[in-house]
Amino acid sequence: MATQALDQQTFAEAIQSNDTVIVDFWADWCGPCKRFAPVFDQVSEKHPDVVFGKVDTEDQRALAGGLGIQSIPTLMAFRGGYLVYREAGAMGAPQFEQLVQAVKDLDIEKLKEQAASATDSAES
Repeated sequence: MATQALDQQTFAEAIQSNDTVIVDFWADWCGPCKRFAPVFDQVSEKHPDVVFGKVDTEDQRALAGGLGIQSIPTLMAFRGGYLVYREAGAMGAPQFEQLVQAVKDLDIEKLKEQAASATDSAES
């Protein structure tokens, strides 16, 4: 699946409606972002079961600001609606491929249990 541009509305929809979502926060003036873009696109073609989204931080300042994006590129990965990875910095294709596979391999039921127990602990 090709990457898709995300905005405030489509960002939330993508996370809620898909099992695995990888998002690249970038800007046109960012050198590392430009170098990472082909890697992001290349890996996205290998995983049609994953939604690969891109957020232009210049165009979507409210979304980027609301998520606390301070450095770009920043990658976020969501599994079953949960944020499971967030890191600033570009990476090479092998490293990014490993990240995507690790996110896909996460046990979603275990994630839900951990989230529920964390919520229960916070309420106690």
